[in-house]
Amino acid sequence: MAGKGLKDSAGNAPHYHGHRDRLRERFKTAGAEALADYELLELLLFRSIPRRDTKPIAKQLIERFGSLSEVMGAPEHLLSEVTGLGASSAADLKLIAAASSRMLKGEIRNKQILGSWSSVIDYCRTSMAFEEKELFRILFLDKKNALIADEVQQTGTIDHTPVYPREVVKRALELSATAIILVHNHPSGDPTPSRADIEMTKTVMDTAKPLGITLHDHIIVGKDGHVSMRGLQLI
Repeated sequence: MAGKGLKDSAGNAPHYHGHRDRLRERFKTAGAEALADYELLELLLFRSIPRRDTKPIAKQLIERFGSLSEVMGAPEHLLSEVTGLGASSAADLKLIAAASSRMLKGEIRNKQILGSWSSVIDYCRTSMAFEEKELFRILFLDKKNALIADEVQQTGTIDHTPVYPREVVKRALELSATAIILVHNHPSGDPTPSRADIEMTKTVMDTAKPLGITLHDHIIVGKDGHVSMRGLQLI
């Protein structure tokens, strides 16, 4: 157990040792669903912060960022500002977030994307929903709708990303992709598409279609959820 053997000035083990044992046991017997977001964060922080009570740190993180997902998606420099966390522990959280994103990406690679739609959404939200700047991502698919490549084509500002439809189509042709899915994030949190989003999407679709490239969807993700333009019948 992390921190085992530590004693205070009176020769007693810190009060949080018993709490850690009980929390681990709850996780083992009842699973993650039985724990609040801050409790899962406590568990994650046990090893990187072995000599402090991680409960108040976890609660501060949730209070500042809103949820477990938002904590894991928060920029490292903002995480390290939370009292008691520090740069090393913030880096540990970002490593866990990166591993989670890699696992989700593995769930959709070489699989029929349209048959794994919930996994696609989970991956997109984990990868992009909590970014501070707009990112424009493209999922390139083969004729069986399996993922060939996943690329961030553009990085923009807090509320704008320049997108060049000809470059999107050019890259699809280079990869021999027959279909694409566009994805971008709204740092504001609201995934509602703007007029510019809709017009850009239609331009990409009109440019790609004559060359045999299908635009399946344009997904917009944010802290408040996600939107499918096809689901909204905008394409």
